Amino acid sequence: QVQLVESGGGLVQAGGSLRLSCAASGRTFSRNAMGWFRQAPGKEREFVAGIRGSGPITYYADSVKGRFAISRDNAKNTVSLQMNSLKPEDTAVYYCAASERPISGSYSHEYAYWGQGTQVTVSS
Repeated sequence: QVQLVESGGGLVQAGGSLRLSCAASGRTFSRNAMGWFRQAPGKEREFVAGIRGSGPITYYADSVKGRFAISRDNAKNTVSLQMNSLKPEDTAVYYCAASERPISGSYSHEYAYWGQGTQVTVSS
């Protein structure tokens, strides 16, 4: 059974940093694209960052570009999201997602597996 488990969420002041981690189990995702999405109250789930399975090619939503960094450790079957210069508008539940393909974009339907989410709250 495939599982994605996020950790690292919490409460932080504006301007602060958090690092989210996602541990995958049940299969290896070293050749699969992985991503982070988020959903704020009353809003639709949105793409945050993605990383290809074939190499360290990353891509970001414009709203987080230059502040967030996605990375992966294939030996540990994990993906992380370093979030710096956090803003109140970054407050959301953050979800880790894994694709069945080595390249996936920014649409939710491109990802087959999802974690349960971790809450990130940024106070002003």
